Amino acid sequence: MIELTPIQVRGLKLAKDGDVFLQDGKKWKHLDATETYAKTDRFKERPQKVKFMKTSTLTELTELGLLKRLDPEAQTEESAHAITMAGKMWLLKNK
Repeated sequence: MIELTPIQVRGLKLAKDGDVFLQDGKKWKHLDATETYAKTDRFKERPQKVKFMKTSTLTELTELGLLKRLDPEAQTEESAHAITMAGKMWLLKNK
């Protein structure tokens, strides 16, 4: 059984929502991720942060087999990553 830290769990959930791509700095986000605003706020719309994971978290999840590169020939820094079936099963069993 694989034990993950809360940061790794958040990264895995982010990848479950869609493929992650390298953006500014060492942050991995969804393609064209932008700041959104909550529609359910009673008084005014508040910005919601863009979710991201760092390269170190991405490499840890890839080494565990929970994430995979979409383009095997590309370097790790250039290729988009997606969740594997093992990652989906881990989320179903644990969170």
